[in-house]
Amino acid sequence: MIRTRIRRLAIRAALGTSKALGYRCLSGIVALLVDQGRLIRIGDLIDRVGADELKDGQRSWLGRHVAKAYRAAHGGDAIKVWSQHRTTGKWNHVHAYNPVEPALYAGLATYKATRHLAQTDYARCA
Repeated sequence: MIRTRIRRLAIRAALGTSKALGYRCLSGIVALLVDQGRLIRIGDLIDRVGADELKDGQRSWLGRHVAKAYRAAHGGDAIKVWSQHRTTGKWNHVHAYNPVEPALYAGLATYKATRHLAQTDYARCA
């Protein structure tokens, strides 16, 4: 009952603000943790391992591989955060992970476009 009230208040606050601040309100503490680096998105992981050449379509497939590995390990989805797309500017609801989550590196290893990044030399640097 209290959670429902808090959600209702957050939605009401989000509707009365700008779009960016509204999505920030809906994300709450998760957005703050992403900004601090305590949680990372797939795009942050790609920047960390130096795979900037991946196109948007390949980035989303990497995200699917990581989400599948996370579900297999934990039995459910990771926490989500609203994030603005880097090229289109649209707001997306994306998963956020602990930076040392094994599912991130399992996803890198299972997706063929990033398999070379999961080798031991690259994994030690990340």
